[in-house]
Amino acid sequence: MAKSNKFGFAPVEPDAPRRRERSVGPMGAAVREAAESLTDATDAKIEKRRQNAKDAEAFRAAQDEGRVLVALELSQISADDLPRDRMDLDAVASSDEMEELKASIRERGQKEPIEVYPGPDGSYQLKKGWRRFTALSQLMAETGDARFGTITARIERGDDGRLARYIDMVEENVVREDLTFAEMAQVVITAAQDGGVGEPDPDALVARLYGSLHKMKKSYIRSFVFLLSQLGDVLPFPKAISRNLGVDVARAFKTQDAAEALRAKLQGCQTPEEQNKVLAGFVEATKGTPQTQKKKLEPREKFEFHVGSLKVTARRGECRIVSKDDFAAIPKPLLERAIKAFEDELRNGASVKLL
Repeated sequence: MAKSNKFGFAPVEPDAPRRRERSVGPMGAAVREAAESLTDATDAKIEKRRQNAKDAEAFRAAQDEGRVLVALELSQISADDLPRDRMDLDAVASSDEMEELKASIRERGQKEPIEVYPGPDGSYQLKKGWRRFTALSQLMAETGDARFGTITARIERGDDGRLARYIDMVEENVVREDLTFAEMAQVVITAAQDGGVGEPDPDALVARLYGSLHKMKKSYIRSFVFLLSQLGDVLPFPKAISRNLGVDVARAFKTQDAAEALRAKLQGCQTPEEQNKVLAGFVEATKGTPQTQKKKLEPREKFEFHVGSLKVTARRGECRIVSKDDFAAIPKPLLERAIKAFEDELRNGASVKLL
């Protein structure tokens, strides 16, 4: 509280200054709105840049993982580096199924992308989708329509290795059950001979190329690998060999020394029916023949065994039977019948020559 003066009055304190309200004119309001709008726009641009950076990062990741589809000129793609998993490609290219695929692409366009990997000089090599690539190539040659001159593709980024490319190539058709056992076996043989794969053992390659298949199917493929390895150059129609026939021939081949005779007969076959008849005849001819030769009995100086209460000792030229019974008490006719039965059994069932 302020101190009183000599007259007894306290000094008058001035009122606190009041803030002057200033009204904003039209120009000031416009400037303020412009400043606020600029701030909002700057924030939006910053957020947009942030989102663009995130999208670009996601796109690069998808591109690196091969999930981005691109349109490639057919002329940029070759299909000669990786062997195909189908036999008789010319027959497939001129088949009714190829015409149906071309009709579908002509009406509805390409629905499934192919897969390629980088080749030399900026070109690409076909990994998956040979039928689609062939269909578009034929349509382009037949019509000259530019829309058939490009193909939708997924590009492999990085290098997964040659074996992985083989696996990718067969995976699609294996899932669709579109390959015969002969074709699957041929892929194994080709991959084993491909130095870039690094696995020369066909048996090991069956497990790696067809790892998703049931073990029984892999067993069938191994049988066909053996069959084609032995007869591939003289089998005119390998795709026509059924699973059971191929497995039976492979089994017979492993136990019979008749390869040259069979090869000679196959060279004269003109139709799938003739080929399969020759193979079936080969299998029938081997039935009833022991799969393994009986090993010759190694001569032994002596061996012993017991039959009930009897002790038997066998050596060259002698078979001795020792018993607590009195053989002299046995009627002679009975003893003779027993000995005769013993001798007959030996002659009929044994492979040794009795002296």
